[in-house]
Amino acid sequence: MATPAAAQGRLTQDEALRLAFPGAEVERRTAFLSAAEVEAVRDRAGPGAEPPPAVVTYYVARKDGAPVGTAYFDAHRVRTLSEVLMIVVATDGTIRRVEVLRFDEPPDYRPPAGWLALLTGQPLDRLSLRSGVPPLTGATLTAEAVTRAGRRALALHAVLGAEGGR
Repeated sequence: MATPAAAQGRLTQDEALRLAFPGAEVERRTAFLSAAEVEAVRDRAGPGAEPPPAVVTYYVARKDGAPVGTAYFDAHRVRTLSEVLMIVVATDGTIRRVEVLRFDEPPDYRPPAGWLALLTGQPLDRLSLRSGVPPLTGATLTAEAVTRAGRRALALHAVLGAEGGR
C-alpha cells in the first residue's frame, strides 16, 4: 500500500528506506572519499557523469544479520529543475530498486514506475540507454539523468567495496 507521500510522488528518506528494506535494520554510514576515489567513481560511471561529492552518506541494510542491500540518495538536475532518487544496490552489485523521492520537472517528464523497474538487475556495464535500458519516449533528459545517477551509484558502490565496506 502506498503512503500518502508516495501517492503524491514524494517520499522522505525514511519512507523510501522502509519501502526498500521492510523489516531490515538500516545503518547510516558516511564515507570520506579521497581525490583518487572521486576520480575512480567518475571513471567507472563513464562519460558525462558528474563526480560524487567527497563526503557520501549511504545506508546499509541487514536482515537477520545478512546484508540485503545498500541505498544511495542522488540529487541532480534533469533539465533545469531537481530530481532526487534513491538507488538501491543489491548484494551482487546490480540495481535492486530505484525510487523517485522528488521530481520538480513537469509531471509529463517523470519516469514511470514500469520504466524504472527495467533498471532492476542492471549491472554497471549494462546500464546504458544504448544497450541495457530502453529510452524513455518524450522524456529523454529524464532517462539520461536517471541512468547517469544509477551508474554513479553503482560506481560508488564498487569503489567503496561490497556493502559499502567502510
